[in-house]
Order: sequence, then C-alpha cells, then structure tokens
Amino acid sequence: MRKLSELLKKGKIAVVRTDTLYGILGLAKDPHVVDRIYKIKGRDELKPVVVLVADCKQIEGLGLALNDTCRTLLGEYWPGPVSVILPVKEEFELHYLHKGTGGIAFRIPDDEYLLELLKETGPLVAPSANPQGKEPAKTIKQAMDYFGSAIDFYDDRGECTNTNCGIKKKHMMDVMCFCIVMFVERRVVQLLLLK
Repeated sequence: MRKLSELLKKGKIAVVRTDTLYGILGLAKDPHVVDRIYKIKGRDELKPVVVLVADCKQIEGLGLALNDTCRTLLGEYWPGPVSVILPVKEEFELHYLHKGTGGIAFRIPDDEYLLELLKETGPLVAPSANPQGKEPAKTIKQAMDYFGSAIDFYDDRGECTNTNCGIKKKHMMDVMCFCIVMFVERRVVQLLLLK
C-alpha cells in the first residue's frame, strides 16, 4: 500500500478495487488529476464523480460544513456502499468536482485497506474503472485491457464480485431539516438542506 499511497500523493492515478467495484482513483484536491481521469474514461464532462473519504473531517477539509444532525445521519449509512450527495453553493471553489450540479457525492468505504489508504492520501475521486458506456472492470486484467499504459498503477486485489449496482426502487422521506432521496439498490442517498 505504501507505493500506491506515495504515487497517489504525487498526482498519479491508479485502478484499485473498492468495496463496491474497481475504480480509477486520484487526488480529489487536484483538478489536473481529476481532468486526466475524465479524459482517460471518456467521461461526460458534466457528470460528477464520487469522492471517497476516510471520515467526515476530510469532507470538512474540502470546505463543506457538517452540523451535528448531518454527522448523526451520515453515521447511519457509513462506512458502507452508500454515496451521499452533500449540497454546495454554485460559487464553491471545487467546481471541477460538482460540475455545477449543486452537490458532491461522498462515501466512506467499508474496507480497511481503503480506509488506511484514504488516511494517507486524503480524499480520492473514484469513478468506476471503465470507459464511458462499457461494463465496469471486474478484474485488473479487464481494466488493463481498457486503459493499458494510460493508468500509472494497477493494484490487483482479486476479482470484484459485487453486482449490486442497479437502481430499481426509490424511497422518499423527510428527516428533520433534510430531504433524503434513497435509491435502494444503488444505495445513493441525496441530502439537500431545506431552507
């Protein structure tokens, strides 16, 4: 892990198995790294990516304020495969992450290896390891077939067998000062502050 951590901190990108699927990881605080990942994937420039964090302090380190109610709510879902979209203002400086959508998707993974990596590197963007429109890579070999030498480092942690990626059901509920939209099978939760 040390080599992987050092490479990421130097602005390199890597394919790594997360707790949900293989992803292309790079420093979330570096717009050049994020831009490079978009180009390698052929990803729609207006489509934001998920940001993996080790804890809520790393979210606050990116300039978002979390109150106690929000922390308590997030604790119900994290660590785990739930992505939570936290609202940001249009003028928020990390436009390259939110792409004008008004929010950034965060997740604390349920994987000790990843959590240790995130403690070393700080927040990492982690879109799936596939060119846009193709099936996400389930193995390092498949990722290498997709990207070859365009990726700086491949971290082989075995085949990804998690196939729980489809959105089939949607439930809506209000919780205190939040509106939560939860897509059950994809496990995406959107938190919007109510005014």
